[in-house]
Amino acid sequence: MDPKTSVHRSPRPFTGIEPEELLLSLAVEVIENADREHPADRVLREVLHREAQLSQPGAARVSRWVFQYYRWRGWLKNERGLLRKIRKAEELAERFEKNPFSLRAEALRAKAVPSWVHEVMDVSDAWLRSLQREPKLFIRVRPGQGRELVESLGHLRKTWLPDAYVYEGRRDLFRTHEFAQGRFEIQDITSQLVGHLCAPRPGELWWDACAGEGGKTLHLADLMQGRGQVWATDTAQWRLERLRRRAARAQVQNYQAAHWDGGPERPMSVLFDGVLVDAPCSGVGTWGRNPHARWTTQLQDVHELAALQRRLLEHVAPAVKPGGRLIYAVCTLTRPETIEVVNAFQGAHPEFEPLPLRWPLPGLPDWSTPTLLLWPQDTDGNGMFIAAWRRRKDAGPAPAQLERNRSSQPGEPASSQTLLGPAERISTELPEK
Repeated sequence: MDPKTSVHRSPRPFTGIEPEELLLSLAVEVIENADREHPADRVLREVLHREAQLSQPGAARVSRWVFQYYRWRGWLKNERGLLRKIRKAEELAERFEKNPFSLRAEALRAKAVPSWVHEVMDVSDAWLRSLQREPKLFIRVRPGQGRELVESLGHLRKTWLPDAYVYEGRRDLFRTHEFAQGRFEIQDITSQLVGHLCAPRPGELWWDACAGEGGKTLHLADLMQGRGQVWATDTAQWRLERLRRRAARAQVQNYQAAHWDGGPERPMSVLFDGVLVDAPCSGVGTWGRNPHARWTTQLQDVHELAALQRRLLEHVAPAVKPGGRLIYAVCTLTRPETIEVVNAFQGAHPEFEPLPLRWPLPGLPDWSTPTLLLWPQDTDGNGMFIAAWRRRKDAGPAPAQLERNRSSQPGEPASSQTLLGPAERISTELPEK
C-alpha cells in the first residue's frame, strides 16, 4: 500500500465465532473516536490491534461496517443512533451492489460528497457511483515473482499494468509468508502507474521528494533493477523509519533516506536524472477507499495544499539536471491542486518543457497528453493526476536558488515555508538524450 492504501474487501458471509453485539460495539467505538485529527482508518487499526484475538472474519466485519458507515453517511441523517445508522448503511451497500443504478443521480449529487466539491472540480455521475463501490485490493508483485505468487497466494487476477494484480481472496495479506518475504507490496494500481510514468533507467539517480512510507521509492528501486540510487525524503522521521523497515523486508538496498522539511535547502547537493514530487494533497481521488476523509476535508485545505504544492515544485526544480525529468503526482482531482499548479509552474519555469505522457489505459487509441487525469471509474483504483516535464539541456542552474542555498548558515532555517503534511516503459515518450 503503498501504506496509503487500506485493505478492504467485498462483503462476504460472516463465519467468525464472536457475538455480533461485540463486533458492533467495536465498530461504534471506532466511529465515536474518529474525527479530523484521528482518521477512522487509523482508529480502526488501533482498535483491531488491541483486539488481536478477533477472528479474521470478525475483524473484517468490523472494518466493513466502519467503511460502509462513512461511505453512506449522507443517507443516514434520519436514522437515530449509531447502531441503526450502521445497519442502514449495510442495507444501502447491499442494495447498491446488486444494482448501482438503484440510486438516482440527484441523490448521489446531494449526499455522496460535501457541497464544496462542486466548486473545485467536475463532478460526474460516474465518479459519484464509483465512490460508493467497495474498492478493489491491488498488489504490486516484485520482479520475477508473478508466476510463483499466482500459485502460492492464489486468487490473483492480472491487470492492464505490468506487475499489478487484483487480490480477490479472503486472507489478511499482511499476515502471509509471501508478504513477510517481501515478494509483493500492497499498492493501488494508479500509485503503481506513477512509477512506470517516471520510467527510471538502471544506473540513474532519482529523488522521491515526498516519500512517505516508501511505496513509490521501492517501486522506483525495482524498476532500476537495483542499479543506481533513489533518495527518499520526508518531513516525518517516523515515516522514514517505516520506509526503512519496508525496504529491509523487500531487501531493497539502492536507496538513501533523509529528512527534508520541504524548504529550499535540500539535504543533498547532487543533481538528479529524475525527481518525483508525490505531493501532499486533499486526497479526493482516494475517497472511494477512504470515505471518512470526505467528511473531514474542507475547501480551505484544498487551497492551502495547492499553495504548498507550488512551493514544493519551486524548491525541487533546481535539483533536476539538464535533460532530467520532473514528475508531479497527486491523488486528487481538484482544479487548484492539478491543472492550476501545473500552469503556475510552467509560467514561472520556461527552462522546463512538458514531457508528453502516453495514455496508459487499454482499449483506447495510442495518444499522448501533457497531463493525465485518471478517474476511479476508469482505473478501478484511486483517482490520480500526473504531469511531467523535462529540463531543457541548454538550461543553466537557477542562480537565485543556488545563491539562497549558499547564503544559508548552518542552523539557520532555510525558509519559513516548509512541507506541512502528510520495466516496461508504457508511459512516457522520452526524446533521445
